Amino acid sequence: MLTADAAEIARITGGTLIGGAAGTETVTGRARIDSRAVEAGDLFAAFAGEHVDGHRFAEAAHAAGAALALVSEDVPVPAVRVDDVEAALSELARVQLARARELAPELRVIAVTGSAGKTGTKDLIGRLLEPLGPTVAPAGSPNNELGLPLTVLSLDSRTRFLVLEMGARGVGHIAHLTRIAPPDVSLVLNVGTAHLGEFGSVEAIARAKGEIVEALPPHGRAVLAAEDTRVAEMASRTSAPVITWGLDLGDLRARDIRLDELARPAFTLELQRDLERADGTIVPAGTAPVSMRMLGEHQILNALAAAAAALMAGADLAGAAAVLSTAEPLSGQRMETGSAGGVLVVNDAYNANPDSMRLALKTLAHLGRGHRTIAVLGEMRELGADSIRLHDEIGRLAVRLNVSRLIVVGAGAAPIHQGACLEGSFGGESEYVATLDEAMAVLEREVRDGDVVLLKSSRDAGLRTLGPRLLDHLHQVASDGATRATGERPDQGDTPA
Repeated sequence: MLTADAAEIARITGGTLIGGAAGTETVTGRARIDSRAVEAGDLFAAFAGEHVDGHRFAEAAHAAGAALALVSEDVPVPAVRVDDVEAALSELARVQLARARELAPELRVIAVTGSAGKTGTKDLIGRLLEPLGPTVAPAGSPNNELGLPLTVLSLDSRTRFLVLEMGARGVGHIAHLTRIAPPDVSLVLNVGTAHLGEFGSVEAIARAKGEIVEALPPHGRAVLAAEDTRVAEMASRTSAPVITWGLDLGDLRARDIRLDELARPAFTLELQRDLERADGTIVPAGTAPVSMRMLGEHQILNALAAAAAALMAGADLAGAAAVLSTAEPLSGQRMETGSAGGVLVVNDAYNANPDSMRLALKTLAHLGRGHRTIAVLGEMRELGADSIRLHDEIGRLAVRLNVSRLIVVGAGAAPIHQGACLEGSFGGESEYVATLDEAMAVLEREVRDGDVVLLKSSRDAGLRTLGPRLLDHLHQVASDGATRATGERPDQGDTPA
């Protein structure tokens, strides 16, 4: 966070100094909402949440070194009191970013949205831009009205690139985020069915996602998916130049695509025409080879999108291809792999929607050539009235992809099991269980050497927690087997006989 004293923060946010604050208290660190993470010089923002009221921890944050608290009720430590802490953080972030741009005109804001793939693509853009200068692109998905301001407030005077993921639960949400952080480059990945229950229609989702290109200045750059009709149509919603990408259409394409035995894609990155950046420099047309370390054919689309955005921010084609060939997943539980006892576990359960679920199952099918495949699937949340139909379709797809074993977890996901049965699953290939513990019991009983296991659900369905549990179990089984094979006692300590 850029340096600011309490009096200035109060002025920006329309707040009042309380708790003995003199106005000279100077924030030199980051904005934090967790008192346990506070470091010297930080700003502690207290929220009255559903389960925990942050105001109770203002004193602990102060003791840990927080220079100031931002609160909506009285606390006994130096603080700025405001009516709405979230709105105050947003305004503080907006002002701080505007000042940072005045001090460093070369600072570029790259904004990413889409129904699927936002976080992975944001991570890739961060990796692509890091060689060019200090880059802020935090792991995870801080993409809402709280997470995005906190990310903006983490930049400092050296930051050259700020890469922001922008999510939405309704029309107007992305417009709000772009007022906090107006983008120089706006990237739209796709328009799918994520959060369909909240938006009401795919058309409403498209309207919301397009707000990110409407926020561009004329000298900005819109980076759009050429093969998604709803995304391509967003070109009409901006006066900024448009750059497109796709497998077979667009300015930046992938050709000669192939997957290895671990479903890691390789391809030729091909720029069809010279592209002009906002600063007038040119990215010349050309090709460069890419061999990715990430799993899944869908990673090609993420790579193309990330590369197109990075090219507009200053990267070159050869450098982008080299980084894409070395990049590893940054944010956990997104096609995250682990292995033990000859079993490959793919934990992709940070989030799920019908589009990402289909892609994950196709990756599982590729990984499972010559191996038994097990898909452990949970509920896809926020699908509204279409939830049953969309879950049913996933179950049918699992059967068509010849997944060896399907374990469906939780009442919300039950239509996946029903769809699998109606599609022709028989002989216990598909099984419904009510809880995570029941799913774990099935895995402990059935998983064997050579299996490939996929875990996929929305975050709140909880399947992401099964990954570490399953790997711990497999490691223990392997350890026990090694002990029996060598004849060693499990206890090799000094306990007397």
